Amino acid sequence: MPNLSKTVNELRSERNRLARELDQLDEAISVLSGLGKGAGGRRGGKRRLSAAARKRIADAQKARWAKWKAKQQKRAA
Repeated sequence: MPNLSKTVNELRSERNRLARELDQLDEAISVLSGLGKGAGGRRGGKRRLSAAARKRIADAQKARWAKWKAKQQKRAA
């Protein structure tokens, strides 16, 4: 039985070594995957706008279109 105990201890040591190595690999993957991302390091690389920001953008675009249409009507008249 002393051989069995020794084998179990060796297996536990190997498991602990591999767990440390996996932690290091996970950390390296995490660092490398964050390198190509924009501000905030979000996954997927997409920026998220708030509802208020989307509304401001939509309102500004509607104002631009209204200005353009008014200008076109003046030309037609």
